[in-house]
Amino acid sequence: MTDALEANGLGRRYGTTWGLRDCTLRVPEGTVTGLVGPNGAGKSTLLRLAAGLSRPTAGSVSVFGLPVRPSGTDHLDRVGYLDQFHPLYRNFKVEEILTIGRRLNSRWDDVSARRWLDELGIAMDRRVRRLSGGQQAQVALTLCMAKRPDLLLLDEPVASLDPLARKRLLQALMGTVAERGITVFLSSHIIGELEPVCDYLIILSSSRVQLAGRIDDLLAGHRLLVGPRRDQPPPGVEVIATSSTSRQTTFLVRGALSSPPPALGTDWQSIQPDLEEVVIAYLSNSDAQPTFANPQGVGIDPSGGLK
Repeated sequence: MTDALEANGLGRRYGTTWGLRDCTLRVPEGTVTGLVGPNGAGKSTLLRLAAGLSRPTAGSVSVFGLPVRPSGTDHLDRVGYLDQFHPLYRNFKVEEILTIGRRLNSRWDDVSARRWLDELGIAMDRRVRRLSGGQQAQVALTLCMAKRPDLLLLDEPVASLDPLARKRLLQALMGTVAERGITVFLSSHIIGELEPVCDYLIILSSSRVQLAGRIDDLLAGHRLLVGPRRDQPPPGVEVIATSSTSRQTTFLVRGALSSPPPALGTDWQSIQPDLEEVVIAYLSNSDAQPTFANPQGVGIDPSGGLK
């Protein structure tokens, strides 16, 4: 499988602070990959570097085998980038926004762009400043998709939208992905909305990749051990996170355990976690050793080399 996006030792420093550091990963072509992490983890920095909008301090990034350089243009036809703030010319009419897109992009699909906006009830003669936040996001996404990119880089595309608008935007996006086979790399804080649409997941924490792999493999590789209150972790397992109440303790452990370790006793259960439980555990434990599941997809080994 060809890599749509590949980063090797990628880093970006702002003064003395690293916004992204030692990032090595790959995103297979034709997949939908979710990128999650707390504010300041480096999600926007990674996407801007991949789009060529920022210059790396260290390492390199390429799309479809082509090096991405801020001053270069070789990758531009194949990449669509949506900023989390959906920047548009607020005094322009929607018609004028589409005209700009048509003139600047050689692969522009004007028919589809107009059809998408018509289905959303967004009139061509409306000025951007008169549109709702959800409508502006739809216009911005339409600009990305109408240029017919092979790779869509979406930075928090649904963060500012209400639940109905988020659902409609994701439906429109997934419909286009299915129709055209576009590779999508999107960041989001809304973990529950990533699981139904994403094949792969990457977690950034403290400016580094903390977890990466196919979602099914990541879920299968972790278990919740639930039982009576216990202060010490069980022997022989790798505990990622621990939570306790006055009567009960829950350990999220790495490993496909069919049953709790015998040392815990018969009062314990081994339960399959959901994606949000896994993500929150890693975000709350930035000291955990990185996990990179499914070497045929997204992932690296702990030494930084591609698997």
